[in-house]
Amino acid sequence: MFSSFFIKNPVFSAVVSIIIVLAGLAAMMNLPIEQYPRVIPPQIIVSTNYPGASADTLAKTVAAPLEEQINGAKNMLYMNSVSEDSGKVAINVFFEVGTDADSAKIDVNNRVQAALSKLPEQVQRQGVNVRERSPSMLQVIMLYSPENTHDITYLSNYALMNIVDDLKRINGVGDATIFGAKDYAIRIWIDPLKLSKYKLTTSDVISVIKEQNNQYSAGKIAQEPIKDKQMFTYTIQTPERLSDPLQFSEIIIKANEDGSSLKLKDVANIELGSSSYDMVTKLNDAPAIPVAIFLQSGANALETARAVEKVLLESKKNFPAGLEYKIPYDSTTFVEISIKEVAKTFIEAIALVILIIFLFLQNWRATLIPILAVPVSIIGAFAGMYALGFSINLLTLFGLVLAIGIVVDDAIIVIENVERHMSEGMTPKQASFQAMKEVSSALIAIVLVLSAVFIPVAFMGGLTGEMYRQFAITIVISIVISGFVALTLTPSLCATILKDNHTKPQGFFKWFNTFFDKATNGYSFLVKKTIRFSLISILLFGGLIFISYDMFKSMKTGLIPNEDQGTIFVFSYNPGGASISRTDEFTTELNSIISKDSNIEDIITLAG
Repeated sequence: MFSSFFIKNPVFSAVVSIIIVLAGLAAMMNLPIEQYPRVIPPQIIVSTNYPGASADTLAKTVAAPLEEQINGAKNMLYMNSVSEDSGKVAINVFFEVGTDADSAKIDVNNRVQAALSKLPEQVQRQGVNVRERSPSMLQVIMLYSPENTHDITYLSNYALMNIVDDLKRINGVGDATIFGAKDYAIRIWIDPLKLSKYKLTTSDVISVIKEQNNQYSAGKIAQEPIKDKQMFTYTIQTPERLSDPLQFSEIIIKANEDGSSLKLKDVANIELGSSSYDMVTKLNDAPAIPVAIFLQSGANALETARAVEKVLLESKKNFPAGLEYKIPYDSTTFVEISIKEVAKTFIEAIALVILIIFLFLQNWRATLIPILAVPVSIIGAFAGMYALGFSINLLTLFGLVLAIGIVVDDAIIVIENVERHMSEGMTPKQASFQAMKEVSSALIAIVLVLSAVFIPVAFMGGLTGEMYRQFAITIVISIVISGFVALTLTPSLCATILKDNHTKPQGFFKWFNTFFDKATNGYSFLVKKTIRFSLISILLFGGLIFISYDMFKSMKTGLIPNEDQGTIFVFSYNPGGASISRTDEFTTELNSIISKDSNIEDIITLAG
């Protein structure tokens, strides 16, 4: 008999259980924490920029060649592209759930490199960026100026130069993106009348600017081979690229025969501004720039959020006056609260199980055995979760809560049978041997039957299968470990801990036993009546099934319950061609209406 070895060697059974617990604890510390299992397909983003090109031109000359080459990547589901009149193009490539994001990124990058030769020269010079990013946002950080001392352009560039790079280096951060980024740029406003006067075109001006705003290699002096040996070799440095509006204003467009020259300032106004004005961003009507943090695939959301907060606190020490940051959107807040609630439920469930066991067994020694055995099954499940690539989320935690009530049955079956044999005069060790001979096959059957109930869920297809696979398998792991513990640790504890000192219950337990016996006799009487009038019983049962089915049809369906996460997204649309100014005015009016609600804490505005 399998259990006899462990009954004879209780220390060995204890060591095995301790190893299971330690493995579970180690896995628990390294498992990623998230709200729900990862059911969103991995996403690879391919982006580039073609300044001056229209959306239609981008779609034909940039997006189309890239899509043609990327199409057919391994495990790719679909892709979509967005081309903007600002010259930006982004292609989102989605892969099957479970696909390794790093391998997908390498595959897409290789395909992009193969398509580079088909892209416009300017796009080739700028390069094509390929990066992996989780589709779900972890946080939105708002860098803002509460007293309007800094404009959006300043905020955007400060975030880009001082914060974003630090955020991207955080372990667990997949990407940090500035929404509505307004990078500094030299803006040249050309007067068409003056160009016409001097018989020039816009292309002429652009060509001159490119020619004079460039870095050239001028060679070296005294570089080998030379006739006369020299002590030093000197590199000739040419002027660097222009970076100031005054420098641009002195660019010579045309030289006249009389020695005079036509400069850029004679036909245009030059200023330092933003590269784009296609979006207005605010926080509570104050100038602000949003930085979106995207989680890396498989990363711990809570740890990453804490690391982001730490970096921001460190960066805040160097903030100029009138600059602040705030995190109005943080998905981990809800995750943290949810996990705490589940953990609370977990503790309550264990406490109730212990109370009920003691109520029925009425022996603290017998109660101690499931108290020791159940945590082994629950904690050991974390090791199985880690091995299968699962995460600690609401569904796996719910699975563990449900498993508490299931796994405790195995221990109770063993204890009850041992107690029965002890009441017949056997010693605890003899009773343990005899009990395991009788229930070992039943315990194995219980494990197999319960596993057979939940395992099919793991083979469900679609989004539902991906969502509830971890829930089902977590329960199965707990059941399997529970069966093993019931065959090893539980009988050895029974043989060691239990004592043959049966006494008649007194006080509350005497009253409870009397009440329970009466309830049992009443139930037996109802069963006998049910058997006697079987036709009526069948009709009542059929009626209950019909009512249940009718109620089931009228119930609402959904993948997961609707939950209030404290965030409301409002989308408004203006007529096609509406200006940014009009959109900004509309959103300002909308914000004034929304802000009247005292329950509103923050309002983020993205107008574009």
